[in-house]
Amino acid sequence: MNYKQQILEKINNNSIVVGIIGLGYVGLPLAVAFAKNGIAVLGFEKNQSKAAMINEGKNYVSDVNPQELLLAVKNKKLSATCEFSRIKECDAVILCVPTPLDKFKKPDMSFIETACIETAHNMKPGTFISLESTTYPTTTEEFMKPIIERESGLKEGMDFWLCFSPERVDPGNKEYHTENTPKVIGALGEDAKEIALALYGKAIQYLYPVSTPRAAEMVKILENTYRLVNISLINELALLAGKMNINIWEVIEAAKTKPFGFQAFYPGPGIGGHCIPLDPFYLEYIAKGFNFDLSMIETAGRINNLQPYRMMNKISYALNRYSKPLRGSTVLFLGVAYKPDIDDPRESPALLVMHEVAKKGAHVLYHDPYIPEVVDDYGKEWVGVELTDEIIEKADCVVFTTNHSCFDVDHIVEKAKLVVDLRNAVKRVHIEDGKVFKL
Repeated sequence: MNYKQQILEKINNNSIVVGIIGLGYVGLPLAVAFAKNGIAVLGFEKNQSKAAMINEGKNYVSDVNPQELLLAVKNKKLSATCEFSRIKECDAVILCVPTPLDKFKKPDMSFIETACIETAHNMKPGTFISLESTTYPTTTEEFMKPIIERESGLKEGMDFWLCFSPERVDPGNKEYHTENTPKVIGALGEDAKEIALALYGKAIQYLYPVSTPRAAEMVKILENTYRLVNISLINELALLAGKMNINIWEVIEAAKTKPFGFQAFYPGPGIGGHCIPLDPFYLEYIAKGFNFDLSMIETAGRINNLQPYRMMNKISYALNRYSKPLRGSTVLFLGVAYKPDIDDPRESPALLVMHEVAKKGAHVLYHDPYIPEVVDDYGKEWVGVELTDEIIEKADCVVFTTNHSCFDVDHIVEKAKLVVDLRNAVKRVHIEDGKVFKL
């Protein structure tokens, strides 16, 4: 029996062991999805405290059902380790590692490279390897494959197989999660495709194979570039609408009545989360290698990068209308998560706005029921305050930066001296004149 037959048989009878490198927002939900469907999962984590929490059945990712995690651990279908030598116990290895940009907005491939080297040094022949981290097209074939072949001495297509299957995690989404979100599969060769479909079919309901890994890599980039461009567009239109005394939120709601040719995107203080602010620049990076300029991505990125500074100016303008300078004023920010009702502050524009406002000499406070403390990109540690009437009333300006559903907006507006609403949290038609400034 050859390697392909062996791994397919293990998948079919649920005796396969899946290793997942990185148990964060992507890796842990995927690990639980496999485990609850009878597949043994060994998670690999550099963070010892996270590995210990998993082995104790304790959850730290909001999108994971704590009961499902605990049951998977109790049933010995899920465990975690910091010992990467145990990769040799795995028949399949899925990489769910971070892919940030460096300070020059170029892809930081160090996490993928390290994961490939660790896998290559410890894997056995006949291993299936899949990358889920967002990256630029050609990564699987031209970056991962040479590293793994060089470090392992094995041959792709004969001794191991490669696949790219982009994560589609949407934190806080109550309808779509890991198991019912359609999954794109881009495998390197027909054998890898057959194995990938069989393996992912154990945990994911809908699979959509494409011809190559680079096609799958482009799918993920397209999805997030589409959102970056359209959100940047509506952010710029919102600023123009404000100058023209037009309510952009009213305009969007009216445009939504068109049953074709329009999808609503909404303005805000900027674009947050791990994917949308970062992923399109992976495509821009690889495009330069083909002597091709992606001017639309560059422009959209510039608009998004300017948005927090423009929001600082809006706050300053609102305070000036009340004869108050930004310097010395107390500004209370409501919400530092990058989207409503989640505990994820990654790339949150709220933190950038807070930083800029504090730089201008304001006394900055924040409250977020999901994030009691946070460290911004500049290394500053912020500790949230309790949202009391006294805090609201003492603030010279209250800023809605995340529209968490738990905020009692009417009460906050009533108690506040001045409100700057960057998320359309204040939807009442009759607002006290001059008290609420909308984006």
